[in-house]
Amino acid sequence: MKRLLMLCALSLFSLGALAGPQINVGVVYDYLGGDKSTYMKRVFNGGTSTAFVKVNILEMIYDEDGTYREVPLQNQAGAAARDGLMASPARLIVPANGTQGTRLLFMGNRDKERYFRVRFVPVVPQAEDDFAVTAAERDDYKDSLAAGVRVLAGYGTVFFVRPKNTRFDTAIKDDGTRYTLNNNGNSVVVIDEFKDCAAASPQECRPTLRHHIRAGHSYGFDKQPGREYRFSLIEGGETRKVEVKG
Repeated sequence: MKRLLMLCALSLFSLGALAGPQINVGVVYDYLGGDKSTYMKRVFNGGTSTAFVKVNILEMIYDEDGTYREVPLQNQAGAAARDGLMASPARLIVPANGTQGTRLLFMGNRDKERYFRVRFVPVVPQAEDDFAVTAAERDDYKDSLAAGVRVLAGYGTVFFVRPKNTRFDTAIKDDGTRYTLNNNGNSVVVIDEFKDCAAASPQECRPTLRHHIRAGHSYGFDKQPGREYRFSLIEGGETRKVEVKG
């Protein structure tokens, strides 16, 4: 009987935990081409109730040692527009099993690559928010969430804004024991689906990795005998398959 009661409790908890909005923003990394100024990002709600989502944006400023700071965007001097990335709209009402989109618009200097943290945060609407709902609708929504276990999970994505005149130049150096990729261009390149596998048993691989190489930086790995390394080198819209033997 105790075991049955425990199973029932777990089932009720699971159902409650799944109740409410459950958003999905797709890929974590997005890239704005040098010839583009806008990008559509879609948010899907697979939950059982409407999702009220705020879109928050911070700029990622990298220091020389590779660390970065996330800072608020600044207004352009003498202008009402911000220098950086903006979301329009910045408040989304996504129905259950529905999708809504926000247009990410870049305004400002593009002589070098810039990086932004875009956060999609589900919230319970408040009076001071810009969601177009009445006080009664806000109260009803709060009551519906309070009926179960409320789970409001958000997502943080990274948005790359490539320079206006994007140039790719990836130099590869293989000295026999170490393999290095140097990004001599002016925009990030991606090492995707990096696999380190045993040559004698191709299915015996270490966890697949993904790396971003910013302009002026490099990525490398030591080659080990009996290992094979496979990955895709992505430079904007161009993809190259690379295989390296240890």
